[in-house]
Order: sequence, then C-alpha cells, then structure tokens
Amino acid sequence: MSFLKSLFGRKETAPAAPVEIKSAEHKGFTIRAMPFLEGGQHQLAGVIEKEIDGELKSHRFIRADRFPGAQEAAEFALVKGKQLIDEQGDNIFK
Repeated sequence: MSFLKSLFGRKETAPAAPVEIKSAEHKGFTIRAMPFLEGGQHQLAGVIEKEIDGELKSHRFIRADRFPGAQEAAEFALVKGKQLIDEQGDNIFK
C-alpha cells in the first residue's frame, strides 16, 4: 500500500525557512522582512528589533497574506512592521 501512496499520494513538505530579504529602520526600530514559502506562495513575515537598556528585544510577526513573489511579500512586511511600530511602540515587546 505504501508503494501506491508514494505514486498517487500527496507529498507533505515542510515550509521553507524564512530568509531575510529586506530591512528598514523606523523610529529607532529595525524591521527585517523574512517571508517564507508556503503552499507555493510567499507568506508575509518579519522581525522587529530594538535595543532597550543594552538588551536586544525582538518581536516576530506572521500574517495570513500571501504573495506570488518574495520581493512583494518583503515590501508588504516592511509596511506591516511600520504599522505595528506606529500602533504599539515599545509595548510590542511586552
């Protein structure tokens, strides 16, 4: 039966690891766009970082938005990161 599954069954693949594509500075924060491949499209994801009292704080975010290209997903990740910073500021790390 496993032979038939391998021929006709759907192969399960793990999503690709996120890769930093672009980064930007915004109000003292660093935003790194890190989209990853999921279901044949690039999922919007990123990391927001800031050094506070000598300690590097980071906040990872993933959104449901998917794009055909990694560059497009990265552009929107930077926009989303700026929006999160504008809305939450340093509270994003709590």
